[in-house]
Amino acid sequence: MKITGPGRELRIYIGESDQYKGRPLHHAIVEMLKAEGLAGATVMRGVEGFGANSRIHTANVLRLSEDLPVVVVAVDSQEYIDRVLPRLNEMVTEGLITIHDVEVIKYTHSKTEGSRTTVEPKVMEPSAKSEGSPEGGKAL
Repeated sequence: MKITGPGRELRIYIGESDQYKGRPLHHAIVEMLKAEGLAGATVMRGVEGFGANSRIHTANVLRLSEDLPVVVVAVDSQEYIDRVLPRLNEMVTEGLITIHDVEVIKYTHSKTEGSRTTVEPKVMEPSAKSEGSPEGGKAL
C-alpha cells in the first residue's frame, strides 16, 4: 500500500494510568484504530508534562510519577480520521484530542494480513491547473 498527498494527523494526549474497560487506554485506542483500518498508530511516552489540572507528571527519580504523559499519534486520510472521532470521544474521558492537516510524503509497506489492500490514487480537482501537471490534478 502506498499513501501520499493530503492527510490528517490525529494526536491523543492522555495519562499512562488512564483506563478503558479495565485496560490501559492507550492500548485500547491502538486496538480500535487498527480495527477501524487506519494506516498505523504510534504510542509515545513522555518524560514530563502537565495538563488541565496543572499537576506535573515526571520521570525524575526524585519525583517519580506513575502517570506519565502518553501521546497516541495516527496519520491517515480525513475519511478514516473522521470515522474514529465519535469512538475516541467516548473512550477519552480526560485528555486532549487534536487534528492537524499534514502532507504525506511517503508511506509504503508490503502487503500483510489486515492491511488495506484497495488504496487507489485519487485525482483532486484544483481551482487552477497545477504546474507540471497536464490534467491539473494531484494524485494522492
